[in-house]
Amino acid sequence: MPKKPKKQQQSGGTPATVALTTAGVPFTVHAYDHDPSHPSYGEEAAEAMGVSPDRVFKTLVADVDGALTVAVVPVAGSLDLKALATAAGGKRAAMADPALAERTTGYVRGGISPLGQRKKLPTVLDASASTHATICVSAGRRGLEVELAPTDLADLTKAVLAPIARA
Repeated sequence: MPKKPKKQQQSGGTPATVALTTAGVPFTVHAYDHDPSHPSYGEEAAEAMGVSPDRVFKTLVADVDGALTVAVVPVAGSLDLKALATAAGGKRAAMADPALAERTTGYVRGGISPLGQRKKLPTVLDASASTHATICVSAGRRGLEVELAPTDLADLTKAVLAPIARA
């Protein structure tokens, strides 16, 4: 019996950039040299790209009442877990185990993208994203970001927009 062919990514693409290309969404890729000693992946990205930290968003995975949920918030702030739980229709939220987040999304910590995840998770995008023409999120690996319209990100991830970030 012949083996099933493995699903291949587009040459040089990540699942996130492949998802954007497939959807026909305009985006720009920003690559930079990742420094493993930098204390913050998101702040490193903002500095390397010369972009304001309020336009660079980090992707966090949380557990909301037993269900993994993606939170996308500006790197300039932090995630308000209570606000995330409310936005996701739950009562309690806690950060997910990093190993579980990596296994579920198919990405490594510091490179988790809200796009092209192995398992589609409910997503909440901080409402501040809508104040920008474009925002940057991880393209699926450390040192690689995609810039796109927040409306396109919300549409592709079926995200709820809610104020889930704290300054």
